[in-house]
Amino acid sequence: MIEPVFTVANQLTMLRMALVPPLVLLVLAREFQWALVVYVVAGLTDALDGFVARHGHQSTTLGAMLDPVADKILLGSAYVVLTWGSGVACPLPPWLTVPLLFRDGMLVVGVVVVNLTVGRRVYHPSRLGKLSTALLVGTGGVALLVNTLGECPPSLRWLYEVNLAMLIVATVHYVYLVSERASAR
Repeated sequence: MIEPVFTVANQLTMLRMALVPPLVLLVLAREFQWALVVYVVAGLTDALDGFVARHGHQSTTLGAMLDPVADKILLGSAYVVLTWGSGVACPLPPWLTVPLLFRDGMLVVGVVVVNLTVGRRVYHPSRLGKLSTALLVGTGGVALLVNTLGECPPSLRWLYEVNLAMLIVATVHYVYLVSERASAR
């Protein structure tokens, strides 16, 4: 049986990906208040697509693949532009953005390698991974908010440090889970 492609859940995921270019352009144009609105809408699509997929019986293989890709594109793009974008008064620190990009790149390459060598596997995010991602998404929103307000409070450093610690712990945990699952062939 052929799965439907254009389910409401998948359309919400595609909308999230389509919101990335406007988000980046708005940050580069220093329209942080509108960038924050777009970011929040994109975040809501993330919550809604999962809810609709589970409760509306719209879970598809395409959706299972697209959802984490959409998350990585949104988060990575937001962090890159908020770290190195011109006109960002209160940038995210590179020491947080680079590990995020490294982790996401490593996860994508790792999943591809395992799927090519061991066979197709479906990987579900761990609770630690979900917590880390939620914290990173929230921090992206905070970064947009402080840029909207035009203030850069020094107290943000602790938030960035907590994010980095969670990112490292979740990454190590995920590598462990993937390697364990791949070897349990």
